[in-house]
Amino acid sequence: MIQLESMNDLFKLISRSIRKDVKCYAFGGNGLMHYGFKESTKDIDLLFESEQDLEEFVRAIRLLGYEKGSLLKIYIPELTKEKNKPVMYTRGDERFDLFINRIFQTRLSEKMKQRAEARLDFAAKDNTLTMMVLSKEDIILLKSITQREKDFDDILSVVEKRPNIDWKAIVEEAAWQAQHGDKWVIMDLESTMQRLKHITLIKKEFFDMLYKAA
Repeated sequence: MIQLESMNDLFKLISRSIRKDVKCYAFGGNGLMHYGFKESTKDIDLLFESEQDLEEFVRAIRLLGYEKGSLLKIYIPELTKEKNKPVMYTRGDERFDLFINRIFQTRLSEKMKQRAEARLDFAAKDNTLTMMVLSKEDIILLKSITQREKDFDDILSVVEKRPNIDWKAIVEEAAWQAQHGDKWVIMDLESTMQRLKHITLIKKEFFDMLYKAA
């Protein structure tokens, strides 16, 4: 497990090794740590927009001793067969899950980029590692698609600590993703919302919006 301060120190260390500016988006437990919803995480989920940025990041973490790992036992079998599955690098019990352009079938949309609520710049030397942290709403959506119980627990932590979730934005994003080729996002989000409605208020209109988009 890695805590926020140690994770930021790790990113500073990575920034010492990159040979070009690199930009990525944080959307997993690491993103929730920045918002104070988690104290530590085992996996660091990052999304890159270019192959060049991903390759440079991988080169840098390999210099720190991270090695390519297997997705088996981490994700359900259906997700390990997806074209846009992550590459995984591990060191001890720490893990990077690295995606490019999509998280499985879900795209990094322009609205997701606009909703990003934090920017972190790590620049130990000449080049900068820039990390944009996606909004809590988009993290909820992206954690809904993994079908992992630990991701549902993370979602639960968010809604319990911050009940003013913008469900309209989440449902509208899911509808957009479905229109652009994501075959599972509506079903996955609906399943998550059904579980959450017994814990937090989710208005019927948002379920209606979701069913209309199906």
